[in-house]
Amino acid sequence: MSWFAGFILRIFGWKIETDDMSQIKKAVITMAPHTSYWDFPIGRLALLNRGIPIKTMIKKESFFFPLGPILRSLGGIPVDRANSQKTVKSITDELKKSDDFILLITPEGTRKLNKRWKKGFYFIAETANVPIILGFLDYSKKIAGLGPVIYPSGDYDEDLRKIQAFYAEKVAKHPAQFNLSAMYRKDEKATD
Repeated sequence: MSWFAGFILRIFGWKIETDDMSQIKKAVITMAPHTSYWDFPIGRLALLNRGIPIKTMIKKESFFFPLGPILRSLGGIPVDRANSQKTVKSITDELKKSDDFILLITPEGTRKLNKRWKKGFYFIAETANVPIILGFLDYSKKIAGLGPVIYPSGDYDEDLRKIQAFYAEKVAKHPAQFNLSAMYRKDEKATD
């Protein structure tokens, strides 16, 4: 199946860049920018090509028949977005007790412009004591991949600066919908 995923990506002109992640069995992968429905299939195919099995949180409303069984087979976990604290705790507990659990999260939490990234990805990784792997899609270069590995230091603001510095050069399918802190926007000067 991995060769087929790579074949499909090559047909559409995409390349995959990743280091060897075979030694990492438990982690949180952030995937950004996330501004299009195309992000999920492209990112999922790239990870499938590299043999990285993932779980991903998807709003529970998406799990209707016949889509629900398909999403579950692809590693989808239905979540109630109205109860984010309960979701973070249940995912963290599952990550702690599993031998192999790689969770893919879009820190923006939506394809629309979001002024503040969701913090759940960070707190899940920090609480479960697992690394954060920076997954990316760059539509300008048609490259999907996995970048640096960040170990949460406990200083969310400092770690977020490092994470967003990495994503500052990545181009979304819909760039106007991708938000980084003011210090990383190319069109604005930092205000802090």
